[in-house]
Amino acid sequence: MQRSTPRLTRILACAAVPVMLVLAGCSSDSGSDAGKGSGSSSSASQDQQGGQKPATVAPAKYTKLPNPCKSVSTKTIEKLVPATKSKAGTSGKSSDITSRGSCSWNGLDDNGVKGSQYRWFDVSFLRYDSETSLGVSGQKRAENNYAKEISKAQATDGAKNVKTSPAKGVGEAGTAIRYELKKTGEDFSYATIVTRTDNVVITLTYNGTGYAGAKSPDSADLMESAVAAAKEAVASVGVANS
Repeated sequence: MQRSTPRLTRILACAAVPVMLVLAGCSSDSGSDAGKGSGSSSSASQDQQGGQKPATVAPAKYTKLPNPCKSVSTKTIEKLVPATKSKAGTSGKSSDITSRGSCSWNGLDDNGVKGSQYRWFDVSFLRYDSETSLGVSGQKRAENNYAKEISKAQATDGAKNVKTSPAKGVGEAGTAIRYELKKTGEDFSYATIVTRTDNVVITLTYNGTGYAGAKSPDSADLMESAVAAAKEAVASVGVANS
């Protein structure tokens, strides 16, 4: 009983002071546990203040796409496809015109005994939004898919003599792919431009052949025309978002 007196006295003394003082100075029996609790609280506070924060992703620069059938001027269409069936073009189907769209033109220029010249021209747009949850910007997504579109063009089924080179002055990044492809018993020449302007990827294809003894178009001429048209398509993205 004598040994328990000091402990009893201390308990009674703690009971006589305010509760906050009891918590601060009268918990010696659980001092080690209290220390651990305090350390955990401090660590949690540090995690909240100095821990890793979600990456900040800039919003996509372009939020709209141009009307694909108006992305290239009528004058250019008349030059590329002289006998086009419709100068207004044929719009491709899209479930989301703010993210993807396309348009095509084709025509057969019949020159009688001199043969005929067939041309096909199309342009497509792909726009990428930023993915905040993944920490990926729209521009980065477009860069990744720009590379995929190039690979897709290079791997066209049946393509021969594929040649790839930079398309200088077209968008922020541009690649020219030319090749030959046999269709309907004729040798077609192809000129494809894949370009990127920030978070938008544009793919433009221009091809043609000669029928009834007419010569096939020169691939260099096709590419020159394709580059000029691609510059117009790139500019149309900026206009649509101005």
